[in-house]
Amino acid sequence: MSVNVRIPTILRTYTGGQAEVPAEGSTLAEVIESLEKNHPGIAARVLDDQGKLRRFVNVYVNDDDVRFEQGLDTATPQGAGVSIIPAVAGG
Repeated sequence: MSVNVRIPTILRTYTGGQAEVPAEGSTLAEVIESLEKNHPGIAARVLDDQGKLRRFVNVYVNDDDVRFEQGLDTATPQGAGVSIIPAVAGG
């Protein structure tokens, strides 16, 4: 399945400055694998050493937070929008 991935400013160095890039996959894990293939280094910024989503990175498939869905096994239907959003802390 082809999806559109919205890339936050901090990760755009991996995508040549592009704010949105296409990726392939029927699950979020496959989409991240596709991103890594086409934009080396980006997966390490999204996944931790155990291959799980980093604690301070939020990922949405359409409007659904994948942490409340199936995590990396969340389905990514054809044409879905995937958003990678780094958490913002402050006081």
